This record gives sequence, structure tokens and C-alpha cells, in this order.
Amino acid sequence: MSETAADQLFLGRQPILDRDQQLFAYELLFRNGSRNFADVTDGVEATATVIVNAFAELGVEAALGNCRGFINVDEQFLFSDMLELLPRQSVVLEILETVPPTAAVVERCKALKAAGFTLALDDVIQLAPEFAELLALVEIVKVDIQPLSRVQLMQLVMKLKPMGKQLLAEKVDSREQMEQCLKLGFSLFQGYYFAKPTIIAGKKLDHSQLSLMKLMGLLLGEADTAELEVALKPEPGLTVNLLRMTNSVGSGTTETITSLRHAITVLGRRQLQRWLQLLLFASNKQQGTSNPLLLLAATRGRLMELLAEELSPGNNPLADQAFMVGIMSLMPALISQPIEEIVAPLGLASMVRDALCLGTGTLGALLKVAESSETGDLEALTKSQQELPAPISLKAINRAQTQALQWANSIGQETAG
Repeated sequence: MSETAADQLFLGRQPILDRDQQLFAYELLFRNGSRNFADVTDGVEATATVIVNAFAELGVEAALGNCRGFINVDEQFLFSDMLELLPRQSVVLEILETVPPTAAVVERCKALKAAGFTLALDDVIQLAPEFAELLALVEIVKVDIQPLSRVQLMQLVMKLKPMGKQLLAEKVDSREQMEQCLKLGFSLFQGYYFAKPTIIAGKKLDHSQLSLMKLMGLLLGEADTAELEVALKPEPGLTVNLLRMTNSVGSGTTETITSLRHAITVLGRRQLQRWLQLLLFASNKQQGTSNPLLLLAATRGRLMELLAEELSPGNNPLADQAFMVGIMSLMPALISQPIEEIVAPLGLASMVRDALCLGTGTLGALLKVAESSETGDLEALTKSQQELPAPISLKAINRAQTQALQWANSIGQETAG
């Protein structure tokens, strides 16, 4: 595969959640950016090389943490030797619905399963007799719930349950669908529902969370130390937390902190911002686990921060504002309020506000890049890249994505601890 094709490596991802809405896995969406291969064999090799590079070069395996990566496998790629180079403990091979259940396909799946791979069958809407052998081999069945009525879905599940398969409901778009699938016994879930306001219907940020958001707004608005002190004083819990952290050995200072203003000065504005981000992340817990949507927000924020650094190296203000836009962009889904209402009381810089409310400016363009890269929409990504003041390569975007995912996973582990 040419270096040009390798540079076009592109990675998207979509979360898969368990019954407790904890992050279980990501479906990894690989694209190579090239539409025209000389022949089918070249296409298979390109796809395989893209995936292998993603794990070897971009460090996706490390970025996934304790989660697995579901990888779509078509008929050609199923028979590629390069498939066996993938880390079998970290991936689930998702056999696409377009793969015919021939004797050769069944034998190949038997060999992959014997080699330690976990297999899943994609887009199941009925149990056709010719798929019986293939179905017997897979451990996970992905059911496309969209074309099925409630009765049809129930009948399908009743047939699948005796087989002992793990059932994954995909294309879950509403709370009603989620609740129905829970009652039917599905253990895994995937769909746009998890990025919609209905995921936490009617939830509002509590007082301390609002304070965290306001403090971050003050920091990014370059408020002076006195203003930050005034904002912190009504929050004794935050104040104690800040003083404890600043006095700790891990903060890198041996100086004894004697006041709130002293703590703000010693810690520094960027470290203070990171502390607030950690607290915001930790404050959103669902029965002791991280809110999956907040995990996405944290990942997007870090992704945008890294892209801003790529775009303008050494420009810390731009990187900080990019992070703020990233995490704030998913707040409407978190608290079921329009973005305009959320940003109004925060005193955000105009660049941040315009990016969030209007999608304009450099930060608005970076937000579009982040959103399209998450969905694996190469056409939208290409269009959004053109709005940037300087180009960022697909390879750089992929590198930033994996680093962002690693960071978000590490934050989740820290806050869980």
C-alpha cells in the first residue's frame, strides 16, 4: 500500500453500552479515503493495512482501555490473512449482513473462532435458515430494531434467546425503544439515542456543576484572580478540594497554601482549568459509573484541543478555548437545554460563544471536524477541513482521536478511583 494511501487512514467510532449504560465497546469505523482501487485484491489489502496501522501506529488498542473495538468485516476482508494480525483480545469481528453464508465462509469463521476471535453477526432482522450455521458460531447478535414492529422484535428475540447469544440492539433512537429492548433482555445497545437529550430527560446541572461551568467560563474569559476568588467563595466544597489538591505533593509545589487567592496563584490558570474539568467529569456519575455522554464530551473536548494545537502550535489560548467548545457542545444533550440558554450566564469569550451557537470561526470549523470524525463521515470531514484556516491531515486527526480517547479513558479511571 502506498504512503499516500497510508496517510489517508481515517478512524471513526460509535459507543456501545451495556444495560447499566456503561461504556462496553466502540464500533470502529475505518476509512482509507480512497474510492478507486485497481482491483478487489488491492482493496482488501488497503482495508487490512488501514486497520493494522490503526492498532500498530495509532495505538487504538491502548486507547480502547478496557473496552473492545467492533470491526466491520466484509466477505473479501474475512479471507484476508492480515485479519489475523489484529489483537484478538481487543476486537470483535462484526460479520456484515452482505457476507453470504457459504460453506467457505462458515469454515473461515470456525477457524477464526478457534484462533480466539470473538464473532458478531450484523444487522439481523430475521432468522433465515441458510444463516443457521453462521449464527451458531457467533457470540453476539446485532439486531437492527428499526424495521421491526414491537411484535416482530419480540418474536425474533424469543427465537434467539434459547441459542444463548448476547443480544445487541442497534439503531436505538428513543427512550421507548431502549426500555423495550431492556425488557426483552438485550444486554448491549447502540444508536443515536445515546447522544440525544432524552438520555437524561429533564436532568439539570446541580448547583456545584453550574459553578464549575461558570468558573471555566471565567478562566477562558481571562477573568482576574479576584473574580475567580469571588466565584469560589460561595462554594466551600470546591474551595476545600482546591486547597487540598494544591497542598498535595502531586501538585508539584512544596509551598504551603494559606488562602484561596494564594492557591489560585500557585496552581496557575491552566492547571486550575484542568482541575475544574476533572471535577466536572467526576461530578456526573450514574450509580457510580461515568455518564457515557459525558465521556464523549470529554473525548471531544480533548480532541478539539489537540486539533487546535496541530493547527496553531504553541497557541495555548486557542487550545483552551477549543477544549471548552468541545465539552460544551454536548451540554444540550446532557441537560436538555438549548445551547444559547446554557452559554448565556457563563460569560464565555465571543469566539467560544459563536462557535457553539453559530458554528462560525476557527473554533466552529474545528467543532465540525470533530463531529464528522466521530461519525466516520469522510465527506462531511473533508468539507469541514476546508473551513479551517490551515489544513490538518487525516493522519493527524486520527492521531488526535486516539490520544483523546486515551485521555478520556484515563480521566474516567482516575475519577472512578
